[in-house]
Amino acid sequence: MLKLDREIRDAIVAHAKRDHPDEACGIVAGPEGSDTAARLVEMVNAAGSPTFYEFDSTELLRLYREMDDNDEEPVVVYHSHTATEAYPSRTDTDLAQEPNAHYVLVSTREHGNSAGPVEFRSYRIVDGVVTEEDVTIQE
Repeated sequence: MLKLDREIRDAIVAHAKRDHPDEACGIVAGPEGSDTAARLVEMVNAAGSPTFYEFDSTELLRLYREMDDNDEEPVVVYHSHTATEAYPSRTDTDLAQEPNAHYVLVSTREHGNSAGPVEFRSYRIVDGVVTEEDVTIQE
């Protein structure tokens, strides 16, 4: 189960809406071994695409060094889908490299960057196996 503060959940949704029609992506870091999503880091979608996301390699390396220095790890890896449901594509599954992370997908297909609800779901992806998990939003 993924536990997220409402502030982080709302910031992920805002990022997805702001970047629509392109996919948004980012990481939520937390203390190593804690499974606590504490610090949101919005990333640039280097692909600049409505159907694919790619972390900028320089930005990602900088973030991993920063997390290492702070004894943090990626607790959540998130991105948005702009025209499809919030379910990992085959490409998303193939690119999942963090077996301990929660993979959050936000679908902006219904309202785009306008006001309105989004589909917000979380998964564990280990060795190509996708398992949906519950999300609990904490006040």
